[in-house]
Order: sequence, then structure tokens, then C-alpha cells
Amino acid sequence: MALLRAPEIGSLRHIGSLAVGIGGAESNVAIALRRLGVPVAWFGRVGDDPLGERVVRELRAEGIEVAAHVDPAAPTGLMLKERPTAATTAVHYYRAGSAGSRLQPADVPEGRVEDAALLHVTGITPLLSATAADAVRDAVVRARSAGVPVSFDINYRSALAASVVAAPLLREIAESADIVFGGTSELELIAGTDADTAAVALRSAGVAEVVIKRGADGATAHVGSEIVDAPGFAIDPLDTVGAGDAFVAGYLSVRLAGGGDAGGPGGSVAEALHRGNTCGAIACLGPGDWEASPTLADLARFHAVGADPVQR
Repeated sequence: MALLRAPEIGSLRHIGSLAVGIGGAESNVAIALRRLGVPVAWFGRVGDDPLGERVVRELRAEGIEVAAHVDPAAPTGLMLKERPTAATTAVHYYRAGSAGSRLQPADVPEGRVEDAALLHVTGITPLLSATAADAVRDAVVRARSAGVPVSFDINYRSALAASVVAAPLLREIAESADIVFGGTSELELIAGTDADTAAVALRSAGVAEVVIKRGADGATAHVGSEIVDAPGFAIDPLDTVGAGDAFVAGYLSVRLAGGGDAGGPGGSVAEALHRGNTCGAIACLGPGDWEASPTLADLARFHAVGADPVQR
């Protein structure tokens, strides 16, 4: 989506200007992964308008391969973000009838899922429309048929569907994935129980890795017979929107690296959680959904003992 962000604290009723950018969970993860050195392709649908051109341009500028179907019959979706107070953020979505909501299976090119190292999807897309849900289901089936691992971030948005409507669909996709990410309330939503019990249930359903995002309290991964906890970082957050996406990218960048434990495809679960927590913390230190997502050099600076906060 396109994103209009209030550059100052105050309600949209009163502030005098907005900063233009892009946002969205999938693009946030794509950008964050690319900054960590992982080749990424992004598939979606945008309107035939300047905002759609901006989405494509920004993603390509980050080094991402973009296959965007340009829809002449629908506008690019829009998100507005305000900070009513220094301690709160409010997000407003305008995407009913948008190009993104008209996503369909044919928008994901043949062979691209099948040739990937991983397919990542979220619970946002299938709640946009019936055709968008079909597109996600189809991509997941194609990945599974080709032996490509599937990563799924629940990312429940109550503005898109009531919980009783969303839960069965999100649970269906989660049980088809190899790696599932969710906050405590999201896992409780799809399983009807507490997050750790939900993780055990998903593992029993065949999900290889279930990662519970606990925000400032860190994260927990259920992988094989292991339960791995990793603490968060004490920071003074500026903007927490997008932190969960940065966490997912950090985790996946390690698990995709090769040669890991617990039967996983990459680096260790503990290392993946540590990087995920680091990426999430750094993403909170700057404004925007993805702009503060770190590079590998940023990660090193964050962990450097006695690092000078002024870069010369």
C-alpha cells in the first residue's frame, strides 16, 4: 500500500502535513530480508496510478525483484498513520476495492514459487477478499508440491474480518505452513487456547517451527522437542509499527543461511531468535514501517560495546 504518515505528534484532525511513503507487512519483510543479504522477490497488485508506481519504485530501489500486476480498474490501497500522543500510534486503512484486494492466483507467475528457497505469506492478504484468499492458498499448495518451505505470519487485522470469520481461515493456512509466527493473542485466536498450548497443537499438526512474538519481552520458538526462549532488548521505542515484520525477517535470514540444528534449513533457532529480537528493536528506533530495518552492519553497531552514537 501507499502510506501517509504524520511527521509530528498530533491527531489527523489538526496536523498540517503528511509524509508520503509505502507500507504493508509483506513489503516490510521483503525489504528487511533484502537488507540482511537475502535475495527476495515480491508479487502483488497495484493500481495504475502514481502511488502504485511509488510502491514498485521503492521496492526495486531496495534491490527487490518485483512482479506487480498493474490493475487499471482499481486504485492502490492506502494506509494513514498518526501519533495522537507520544505514547500511541493509530493506523487507518483504505483498501476495500483496492488493487491489492483484487489479487488472484494468476498474479503469482508460474515457476517463481517453485524455484524459491522459501515462500512467505501473511494472514492479511487472505482476509482482503475471496480471490486474495485463493491466491494465498494456491501459492501455498504450489510451494508444498515443489518441496518449498512455507513461512506464515498470522498478522491478524480485526479491521478486515471479525475473529469468528478470520480464525478458521488463518488456522487452515497455519496448519499448511512449515514456520508459523504469531503474537500471543494471534495464536490464541486460531487455537482457542493460550499461545504455548497453541504452539504445541500446531506442532502436532505438522508445523515444523512455531515462533511466539512477545514484543519487548522477546520471543519463544517451539522447534522439534525444543522450546527456546530469547529475551528482548530494553529500548526507548519511537515507532513500533513494523517491528514484528523486522523480527520475522531477522529470524528467517538466519534459518535460511544453511547448516542449522533441529532439522531446520539454516542457522540455529537461538541465533535466529536473537537476530529477530535485534531487528525488531532497531526497527522501533526510527519512524516508518520499514525505513529503520537494519543492515548487517547496523546489527554489528547495535551490539558493539561502548559504541559511539555519533557516526563520523
